[in-house]
Amino acid sequence: MAATVRFHEYGGPEVLQLESVEVREPGPGEVLIRVDAIGLNRAEVLFRSGHYIEPVKEFPARLGLEAAGVVEAVGPQVKGLEVGRPVSVVPAFSMNDYGVYAERAIVPAAAVVHRPDGLGAVEGAAVWMPYVTAYGALIEVGGMRAGDTVVLTAASSSVGLAAIQVARRVGATPVATTRSRAKRDALLKAGAAEVIVTDEESVADRVLALTAGRGAEFVFDAVAGPGVVDLARAVAPGGTLFLYGAVSGRETPYPGFELGMPALNMRTYTMHETTRDPERLRRAEAFVSSGLRTGAFRPVVDRTFPLDEIAAAHQYMEASAHVGKIVVTVDH
Repeated sequence: MAATVRFHEYGGPEVLQLESVEVREPGPGEVLIRVDAIGLNRAEVLFRSGHYIEPVKEFPARLGLEAAGVVEAVGPQVKGLEVGRPVSVVPAFSMNDYGVYAERAIVPAAAVVHRPDGLGAVEGAAVWMPYVTAYGALIEVGGMRAGDTVVLTAASSSVGLAAIQVARRVGATPVATTRSRAKRDALLKAGAAEVIVTDEESVADRVLALTAGRGAEFVFDAVAGPGVVDLARAVAPGGTLFLYGAVSGRETPYPGFELGMPALNMRTYTMHETTRDPERLRRAEAFVSSGLRTGAFRPVVDRTFPLDEIAAAHQYMEASAHVGKIVVTVDH
């Protein structure tokens, strides 16, 4: 038996319950992980509340896409993972099939990566979703390179902070946006070349001024909604507006016609494009591990909560006051 977070209906953080659940043996292609730390993601808030890109298929439902721990058992047909190996679990599956909010969890072996030496469990639960999301969109798909400018919305999120570091590593210029001045200094300290306070100025006007009228090669947006029209104005001809989240919860227009049909690429991105493709995941793992070894990548953890305070952790995430990753720790 293992303490496992489940919910029996859609709702707020209060629907999350810590229950004792039997843990089965791993099947073909699966691994049993002793979970030491869990990285919280906005996707889990949306799944719990019924607003995710896929609905819950059956209650009670589990949660959790990202964790760090140690391999306890491996199922048939699993290669390259042995009992006792420190690992991280990356988001590469549906929460209708697996969930890592638990003391012990079954996960697909394809979603497990080796944890680099010296990387603790808390940091190991804070690395992969942010850095692989940023790498997958901006480098694997977008081909970001030295001299490019990338505009980052929700820049104080774990993905936004990772994207700042990824851009810096390849010689690109990261421009962060934030709603108020409260997080401006933190973003500059995190490596943003410029910070645009959206309550005070137009993103497009500022970006065009910073780039001598050219615009940004990339806009990496977690918010979506009506604001994409102004963001699209900031994109250089032939550049790309990536939508990797929809925090606004509002309808998102296509801005191309309103803006006179510019040479605009606009596409959605989820990290599953990277994590569910073995070759892309292999390249992402190599890129992120290399950045960790050299110190170019430093995961930012805002706060930790124990597993029995999972509802409080979700409340904290929904307040959106954090800078970096929220991690839940598991005592054994």
